[in-house]
Amino acid sequence: VKSMAEKVLENPKFPPEWPYTEMDFRRMDESDDLIFYDSPRLCYHIDDAAVSALTSYYAKNFKDGEDVLDICSSWVSHYPKEWKGGNVVGLGMNEYELSQNPQLSSYVVKDLNKDPVLPFEDASFDKVTCVVSVDYLNKPLQVFKEIGRVLRPGGECLISMSNRCFPTKAFQIWLQTNDLEHIFITGSFFHYSGMFEAPSCSDISPNPGRSDPMFVVKGVRKLN
Repeated sequence: VKSMAEKVLENPKFPPEWPYTEMDFRRMDESDDLIFYDSPRLCYHIDDAAVSALTSYYAKNFKDGEDVLDICSSWVSHYPKEWKGGNVVGLGMNEYELSQNPQLSSYVVKDLNKDPVLPFEDASFDKVTCVVSVDYLNKPLQVFKEIGRVLRPGGECLISMSNRCFPTKAFQIWLQTNDLEHIFITGSFFHYSGMFEAPSCSDISPNPGRSDPMFVVKGVRKLN
């Protein structure tokens, strides 16, 4: 039986044009993001059950040898320990956190809110992941177009989300909407980028109502 979350993107009524305003992506704290992320946070931002659910989802969807980019990355990417990736790159804000991530082959420190261009060649990756961080990207359309550019045709972008955030750094429309609307908003970023097949959502919440919810919105890169 499909959950409410999984039905959100089955027949979404996206407006014909990009419906968001600049105000929608303002944050309470518009000071330099490098200041906020300067202190390493070597902790989980979702509970253990949600982490396990995400790792299990990746185990079913990752193939050995795949090249993967983790954006908004940190000291942990939640990839399965037994998975043998190819070129696994983390892009994030805190160099120390990234340096402690054992699953990365390399990392790049970059603020996508200042410059949303990904410093990689076209068609470099089979997967792009982003864990509970899409709500911090204040230029999401540009970032999703860039994700499409660096993915190989048929490659997948997996945006996972829960119901926790740093409210001072999440964009305004996220704070004004609920979990189901978050799925719709994220699906719309794939849609308006023009580079992905119709997005879908998997509800992988481990214990609905008792631990953190977990949703993965997936976009598959168009073949042409």
